[in-house]
Amino acid sequence: MITFKNATKNYQDGTTAVDSVSFEIKKGEFFVLIGPSGCGKTTTLKMINRLTPLSEGTIFIDGKKISDYNIDELRWNIGYVLQQIALFPHMTIEENISIVPELKKWNKADIHNRVTELLEMVGLEPATYRSRKPSELSGGEQQRVGVIRALAADPDIILMDEPFSALDPISREKLQNDMIHLQKTIKKTIVFVTHDMQEAIKLADRICLMKDGRVVQMGTPNEIIENPTNDFVQDFVGSGQKIGSDLQLKDIIEPLGDAKFSTTIPVTATLEEILAQLSTHDQLGIEKDGNIIGTVNRQRIIQYFSKQLENGGATNA
Repeated sequence: MITFKNATKNYQDGTTAVDSVSFEIKKGEFFVLIGPSGCGKTTTLKMINRLTPLSEGTIFIDGKKISDYNIDELRWNIGYVLQQIALFPHMTIEENISIVPELKKWNKADIHNRVTELLEMVGLEPATYRSRKPSELSGGEQQRVGVIRALAADPDIILMDEPFSALDPISREKLQNDMIHLQKTIKKTIVFVTHDMQEAIKLADRICLMKDGRVVQMGTPNEIIENPTNDFVQDFVGSGQKIGSDLQLKDIIEPLGDAKFSTTIPVTATLEEILAQLSTHDQLGIEKDGNIIGTVNRQRIIQYFSKQLENGGATNA
């Protein structure tokens, strides 16, 4: 879908922001770029839609060089969500969402129906929200509108540059959960920049960890947690040791309650087995001696990792 070949960005002051990176992002993949400040992750993202021009190398979308696309055609077919969502304050929510479809000359009825569909998709009642102005929405609601505005013209690719980092923890967690649910529905190719490893683990199909403009390690969340390639990766992931390397399922089990799940896993399961199952299932039933004794879900794993980070990598053993 998106292929980087020796993509490089140099600036006139001699700074190399991105240094000859080569990798491929698969169609329908949730791909997360992560790393410390100044590592080149945002520059890498912006090179995809030519907001930042390449100095050397090439990026292909569906086998075609991005330089061969008409710039308007390229950007209309790539949704873009920023940390500062920048909704137009004088426009209604419907008008904000309609910008790209109008530029692409959709008819009014189709635009109206698309706005209704998208608002419903993120839990905003169309009759209530379509005529409101951005100032009448909370930060989390504005960010939801920012996400669906990027989806308005049904692009194949969505770029997201730290879209949730300015939100309070509750709103951020809610939007992360919304993105997981939304991606199952829309199946877009999403390239997502964050500096938060917990967010990357929660959202990503694959993670690309960068440092000094180069790719240090790329893989699934499980691969990076379990097999860091060097001390930098290990430290970035978890304060000098593998997070959850001695995780016990009993430490993260939750009461059964009214939980619904389609797959079970034994209480003796390893971290690798848990993560492998949670990559395709939101929630698992925990089985012991033939009985279901509780559940575990992605959010509970994230909370466990977070507690380890706060304790300097210590586990609950």
